Amino acid sequence: MENEIVKLISRYLELTNEEASAFAECIPIKTFKKGDLLLSEGQVSRDSYFVIEGCVRKYYIIEGEERTTEFYVEDESIASLQSYQNKTPANHYFECVEDCRLAVLNYEKEQELFKRVPKYEALCRMSMESDFGEQQEALAKFITSSPEERYKNLLETRSDLLQRVPQYHLASYLGVKPESLSRIRKRLTKK
Repeated sequence: MENEIVKLISRYLELTNEEASAFAECIPIKTFKKGDLLLSEGQVSRDSYFVIEGCVRKYYIIEGEERTTEFYVEDESIASLQSYQNKTPANHYFECVEDCRLAVLNYEKEQELFKRVPKYEALCRMSMESDFGEQQEALAKFITSSPEERYKNLLETRSDLLQRVPQYHLASYLGVKPESLSRIRKRLTKK
């Protein structure tokens, strides 16, 4: 059977047998349970992830309250770039919202892959640039929209989260209290 990581990378890069072996050796797939923390505030991130199955959320604790800023689902990368690249403590958490299967790449193995498969570094750069652009747009949309508009946008662009994520996490992600989210949902169903 073909290695799942090799199959995944082959969607983006044409690989020689030697390059395929490098990926198979360097990127294991691991399972995590719902509630598992991949990263905690104060830890230095040594791993980045790619979601094969499941959902992970990123959150901060501000004045004792959890504030969700992102959900990562299938075919999305997860990294605490500041911590990962600069070896500094993270100021946030990554938590599995569902049972997850994740490709795990630690920093040293990533550096090894860049040497063994130089075109992989270019792929990572292009992927990061794309993710950065999407994040900029999402932040601008969040800042310039009302909570009701944010919820409508969630319905249009990420409706799968409504079935996968508890309402209180969605409320935090939208920047409202759970009661406010309930009122928004009621208002919209009456229209």
